[in-house]
Amino acid sequence: MFTDIATLLSDARARLQSWRPDTRTLLLVVGDAMAFCLFAAIGHKTHQEATGLAALGQIAWTAVPFALGWFAVAPFLGAFRRSQTERPAQMLPWTELAWLAAWPLALLLRWALSADHQVPPSFALVILLANALLLGAWRTVFALVATRLPRVR
Repeated sequence: MFTDIATLLSDARARLQSWRPDTRTLLLVVGDAMAFCLFAAIGHKTHQEATGLAALGQIAWTAVPFALGWFAVAPFLGAFRRSQTERPAQMLPWTELAWLAAWPLALLLRWALSADHQVPPSFALVILLANALLLGAWRTVFALVATRLPRVR
């Protein structure tokens, strides 16, 4: 039994060490992170908080719980799998499903990382809908463009 577990762990470790993300995955990761930063920037602007280049660190920190929740859940639901992200008709439902699944973790992380430890229900709904819109829009555009670019296919 222990030999099987040791072999399994060794195989998993070897796969992780040899894994290299392709251009498509890297672009999706960067774009997703930017979508969360845009959400945070809009929130900062809406609430008259710091904005602009001087506030990039604060905006990025605001985006962290949402991005962490997304990147912890979305890959396991196929949000980065080529077969589910190749065309807009495939990309959008998988993106929205993955965000819906990641949303509770994002809320928990927002609660844990925020100074006031509060996530009012109205803000939770804004987080769900706004990020669904931003991720869905960005990833749909990506799928449209990627189908026309041979390197990203």
